[in-house]
Amino acid sequence: AHAVDQSAPWRSPDGFPLESSGTCGPQILTGLPINGKFETPTSTGPTVPSKRFRWAEFTLPSTLQLAPLLELLTEPVGCVLTSQRIELGLHEALVNAVRHGNAENPAKKLRVRRILTPNWMVWQVQDEGCGLPHQSRTATLPPALDAPSGRGLFLIHQCFDDVRWSRRGNRLQLACRRPVSDADSPDPSVLL
Repeated sequence: AHAVDQSAPWRSPDGFPLESSGTCGPQILTGLPINGKFETPTSTGPTVPSKRFRWAEFTLPSTLQLAPLLELLTEPVGCVLTSQRIELGLHEALVNAVRHGNAENPAKKLRVRRILTPNWMVWQVQDEGCGLPHQSRTATLPPALDAPSGRGLFLIHQCFDDVRWSRRGNRLQLACRRPVSDADSPDPSVLL
């Protein structure tokens, strides 16, 4: 296990604390691949002033084989277009954590927490790296169109309503407002 910067408790955009301590803290659930699939952990968080939130936590080796994990992380989204947008943003965040944070070292761990509140869906992606410096956390495209890299943070900011970094820079919190209904976002195949 490695230290998590808890100098300031993280909150979802609607004010729910996302780091808990004591008996109301989240259960740590390990989502390791079994026959190419991840276990489906779920847990219900404590009741917070008549509103509930749920979370699941996945700890896994640093790998770029992300499809099964992405499927689990986006499972509760429901809305097809929102799910596709979130999957793209999460994919970029996870690839960055594996490649840049953990230097593609399979001995290092990747920790992902999915938090569902009444109004928000939140994902926290944490690696074991030194963290991304403040000046590198920009959401801009690279100046050269044919640059081989540099689009990931831009895409992440386009895919989520709220993006926050831990002080150390090795944990990224991504939040998306819950879709109003599936009717607002039809299956993209019907738009053709």
